Formats: sequence, C-alpha cells, structure tokens
Amino acid sequence: MAYNSSCGSPVPNGNALGVQAEDDKNHINKEIFMYQKKKERLYICDLLDNPSVPYPSYYVLSTSMHKNEMLQGAIIALHSFDFSYYETAKSHEDLFAMFHSGTFPIYKEKYIVGYFGNKMMYLESNGWKGMPSTEDIFKMENWLVC
Repeated sequence: MAYNSSCGSPVPNGNALGVQAEDDKNHINKEIFMYQKKKERLYICDLLDNPSVPYPSYYVLSTSMHKNEMLQGAIIALHSFDFSYYETAKSHEDLFAMFHSGTFPIYKEKYIVGYFGNKMMYLESNGWKGMPSTEDIFKMENWLVC
C-alpha cells in the first residue's frame, strides 16, 4: 500500500494520487484537443489569380469561416482593391446592419472586420484579433460597407 505524501493516508493498490491525477490530466488534454476547432489556411491565390495586395498571402481560419462566401467576398475586395460594391458608412447603424447580416465591413481599406460574441475583431494572417478601441474606430470615413 502506498502513502499519500501530503497527508500520510494509505492509497490502495500501490497507486499514488499523483499517478491518477496525471492520468486524469492526460485524458482531459486529449478531450480538449479533440474538440478544438480545426484551423485551415485560406490562400489568396486560391481566390484571385493576380491580387493587387498580395500580403498577407493567406489567412488562418476555422473550417466554417474558410467556407464563408461573405468573408471570401470581402477578402477578394480587399486584395483586388476593388471596392465598387462598398461605400463609406454613413452611421454606426450601417456597420451593425452588416455585422448582423453576416457580412464584413472593411476598416481603413486594410482590415476585414467581424463581430463575434459582442466583440469587434479584425482579420490578420494568423486569424481574428480583438479590435482596439481608438478614436479612429469611431470615424465613419474609415469604414467601407456594402
């Protein structure tokens, strides 16, 4: 019979509590790994033959975002620098109408912005990042909506 070093109580069958805790930890880590969303790279060259803006060359996205046609349309507009379907936002309502319809406005002709879990996020090569609250974010001339 082994003894628990923290309180000196016996542990049956020679298993120290640390071994059981380690097994539980490994099991939990395996479960977390199994349920993590798979990320995929969406390459710009798969969407456009000759992009005007080649950087970044890919975006890391979840499988569902990878297949999202609205997001692909915004990426094409940004990387082709063709904003013919976009116009400058007139009010904050324009932005939130886009967010709630599942489309993506463009900020400063540089970033695609999404609204997830009551948070505005911009798309970088490595995925979605939290949007910092700056004075520029409230200027409507910085936003393109469609």
